[in-house]
Amino acid sequence: MLNSFRKLLCQNPGGLARSLLFFIFFHLYLWLVVDLHLIYHGGGLITNFPPFYKDWAFFTEFLTYPGGLVEYISAFLSQFLYYPWAGAFVVTLQAWLIFICTGCFFKAINAPRLSWLRFVHPLLLLITYSQYTFYFLTTMALLAALFCVCLYLRTTSNNKPFLLAIFLTLSVILYTIAGGAYLLFAAICVIYELFLTRRRNLGLLYLLAALIIPYVLGVLLFSVSIISAFGNLLPLSWKVLSYKSPEEMVVLVCILYLLVPLVTLGLGFWRIFAASHPVSLEQLANSRTKPPLPKSSKKSGKKHSVGMFSWYRNSPSLKWTAESLVLVAAAGSVFFFHNIERRTSFAVDYYACKRMWPQVIDSARRYSNSYFIVHSVNRALYHTDRLNYDMLIYPQHPGTLFLPIREHASVSWKRFDTYIDLGLINKAENDLMESIEKFGERPTILKRLALINMVKANNNIARTYLGLLGKTLFETQWANNYLDKLDSDPQLSTDTRIQQLRSLMPKKDYHFALLDDEQMLLDLLNGNRQNRMAFEYLMARYLLTGELEKFAKNLERLEDFSYFSIPRLYEDAILYLLSNNIPVDLHGRQISIDAHQRLSGFLDIYNRNGRNKQAALNELRINYGDSYLFYSLYGFSGAKR
Repeated sequence: MLNSFRKLLCQNPGGLARSLLFFIFFHLYLWLVVDLHLIYHGGGLITNFPPFYKDWAFFTEFLTYPGGLVEYISAFLSQFLYYPWAGAFVVTLQAWLIFICTGCFFKAINAPRLSWLRFVHPLLLLITYSQYTFYFLTTMALLAALFCVCLYLRTTSNNKPFLLAIFLTLSVILYTIAGGAYLLFAAICVIYELFLTRRRNLGLLYLLAALIIPYVLGVLLFSVSIISAFGNLLPLSWKVLSYKSPEEMVVLVCILYLLVPLVTLGLGFWRIFAASHPVSLEQLANSRTKPPLPKSSKKSGKKHSVGMFSWYRNSPSLKWTAESLVLVAAAGSVFFFHNIERRTSFAVDYYACKRMWPQVIDSARRYSNSYFIVHSVNRALYHTDRLNYDMLIYPQHPGTLFLPIREHASVSWKRFDTYIDLGLINKAENDLMESIEKFGERPTILKRLALINMVKANNNIARTYLGLLGKTLFETQWANNYLDKLDSDPQLSTDTRIQQLRSLMPKKDYHFALLDDEQMLLDLLNGNRQNRMAFEYLMARYLLTGELEKFAKNLERLEDFSYFSIPRLYEDAILYLLSNNIPVDLHGRQISIDAHQRLSGFLDIYNRNGRNKQAALNELRINYGDSYLFYSLYGFSGAKR
């Protein structure tokens, strides 16, 4: 192996250097630009990220159906996306191995001029990850199939029974570990034998085996459905099509699978055509062996271009430079496929789940035209004491507070942390159970289910979830710490987070799903007047829905909290009421001079434009777009981000 590598290095050092630089770029791009730990987190958008547990029972489940072993290995390797650099390394290694297998295949079929196609698979993989979709399992099955193709082509014997035995052995092994991806291996071998080696009897036997082996092993031996027997792990299997990802990404994954067989088929047809036109080939060979053109031929543009092409073919340095520039352009084009909107959604949700509030707000600056993003931003603004000051910097809507869009798969994922913070433990648990059905046993969900059951003093159930977390790769310490706490202090009386959430829980025991958001928040406040988040969300709701009289009635609750002054958005709403001759009891508080100046400046612009809303829009948006004065007039926040 080492001697072969040295020989290859000596034969083509430029190509190896180019490949090395490409995969360095590949790793850095996934690590620093895509940031793969966002895909590990999932963001309520990736439904197919696999769980992984460190126990024998979990492993044995994967031995009960074809393709289970590849699924198990993929589940294990996928966990390393937890660390951005490690996840990038794992994906880069997979892409490099596919690259190597593809190169070996083209070398084995004597098609060196097609070696540049080795880069197509890695480039398509970069595009799929740039769109924040996850097909690691599908591409792992692809790698297994290509690896077996290379093993088959390494067989130099022309003995047909021996070749058939090798094919059948590889078929049984590959089908057992990679399921339906075996069909890719069989298809390539069939095309190879029918069109390249012309061993048609062997190719037909392989085709028959491709139909029989999945049925015998899958349906009869493993007792799976015929659809799963032939389709499991293929790009168009029902599992893959059920992923919540853009349709064009499924097309890309299909191209990943079809590239090698289609190229092989095309090459086979070309060689058949070439063999049937020997005169043309002879003429082509003679044209390539003609002596160099004389200098006088430079006067002819056509002949000169032929000479330039010949110079390119005979100049390794020029050829290497040109091919490298094409590869650089192709790799650089990947940046145009980077989905900034989707990345922002993932990043905002990740930081919100980690309670990293400044990072939530900073990430949302690039793209905030999404209910889900604004929902997380509102939560971050509350925890940084800026909700009643900066809320209207973002495009608000009453629905951004609690996301009442029930039909969207991500709603339950996006809301459960908001419900936990408010003290709506039962509501949070309901959303978490819905999330575990949609997204699987993700550590993010399991941790919150364990927390909720500890808050509710359901210690036995909490231990179940903590036990599952203890079997994961990266949450063992957190789970073991809480198991130790439950052993030493079953009431968790010294855990401030648990005690705080218990104090926020409503006293009544009823189903909150039957209540609207307003009543839900009012009941929380009636149960605990110190629930500041419930108060600020209630006031935000009144502001966004324009229910200012209800807003004014609840201003007395300011006394329950340590506000040094009336928050800016509250001042704007109060001045709006007063300007419309609606009395407001400020309970001894004063409106600031800045608020009066804001109102004066706002009215000056409005009156100067003849009290025409459309005429004054742009000027008011620039100067007062983040004020409630603007929102009350236009019905939307006007701040441009």
